[in-house]
Amino acid sequence: MVAFRYQAIDAEGATKTGIMNADSARLARAQLREQGLFVQHLDMANSGEATSQNMLPWRRRLPSSDLALFTRQFSTLLAAGLNVDASLAATLEQAEQPLLEHILSQVRADVLAGQTLTRALSAHERAFSPLYRALVHAGEESGELSAVMLRLADHLETRGDLRQKILLAFLYPAAVTLVASLVIVGLLTYVVPQITSVFQETHQSLPWLTRLLIVSSHLLRITLPYDVILLVAAGWLIRHQLKNEHNRYRWHAFLLRLPLLGSLIRDLNTARFASTLAILTGSGVPLLAALRSSALVINNLPMQKAAEQVLRRVSEGSPLSHALKSTQQFPPLLINLTASGEASGKLAAMLERAAMQQEQSLQHRTDWLTGLLEPLLIVTMGGIVLMIVLAIMLPIIDMNQMVH
Repeated sequence: MVAFRYQAIDAEGATKTGIMNADSARLARAQLREQGLFVQHLDMANSGEATSQNMLPWRRRLPSSDLALFTRQFSTLLAAGLNVDASLAATLEQAEQPLLEHILSQVRADVLAGQTLTRALSAHERAFSPLYRALVHAGEESGELSAVMLRLADHLETRGDLRQKILLAFLYPAAVTLVASLVIVGLLTYVVPQITSVFQETHQSLPWLTRLLIVSSHLLRITLPYDVILLVAAGWLIRHQLKNEHNRYRWHAFLLRLPLLGSLIRDLNTARFASTLAILTGSGVPLLAALRSSALVINNLPMQKAAEQVLRRVSEGSPLSHALKSTQQFPPLLINLTASGEASGKLAAMLERAAMQQEQSLQHRTDWLTGLLEPLLIVTMGGIVLMIVLAIMLPIIDMNQMVH
């Protein structure tokens, strides 16, 4: 079957739009006429692969919020007793994002053609991650698709909330830094030259702080265009160099060694790895397949390589906790809880607990770091502004003393 997008008028003259599946355009028009609709426009939706190729790179992926919402709606409809086709049709009618609407129409068409939901989702790899498809496959195999989709929706929402909290935590320090930097540049390039020109005309001996300010202002006004060009060029060069996997690996390893940022990166990737592994193993996915999918959610290359090493060791017969410990990349909390889960037969529960503990640790570290950065930024920027004010005021004070 093929997905067709239509625009039609009903018996009361109201315009109806939607997407339907049929073997041909002629059959699609016939089905619409049977529903009492007069077709104004009917065209075939492009295949998912063609659409993915034609779209810009940053528009090929579904927003995480839209994917989480679809997953929860889909799981709710399945739990209410609807089959996969009816659930997809219902979520398709509620889809507001054009890309999501298009993808769901293609998935439904493939399901109606006899494909499994997992295979239909596999045609849209950029929209549905390996974790997503692995869980759907496990749900189809076990007959518990609605329960698995519900867990997946919880996982997507939790991960989205964690990402949002981290971004919001660092948004304020970044905004303060940007605004304060612009203010200082404005003072040095526009305000300071107008004031210091008066001092230079008096030919008086200026304090060293004022002379330093005049030189800094003069240099900044001369080099500012070149500084901007240099900054842009440096950003492009860094981005180009990080496309090389070896350079990116060394950079990620350096970030892990940093005192504060390294702990944040390690906690974030450990939480992702543990939560993904917990939901996969808890849904019946074999451990090796779960490890293979869980390694893909790690963004840091040294930790990702360590997860791949864990997969190799486990495939050779090593216990998961021993394999994790041998890499020296994962925190002791994850290793100890994994060992406890293996000993008690509750690996999924222990992994989920480890993920929760790592998320809490990440939140505490983020709060502490942002709490430290905010006053530090204010004091630093205030100190710079104070130096500028003092450099301007000292010659004025000297002039007043000379007059008296």
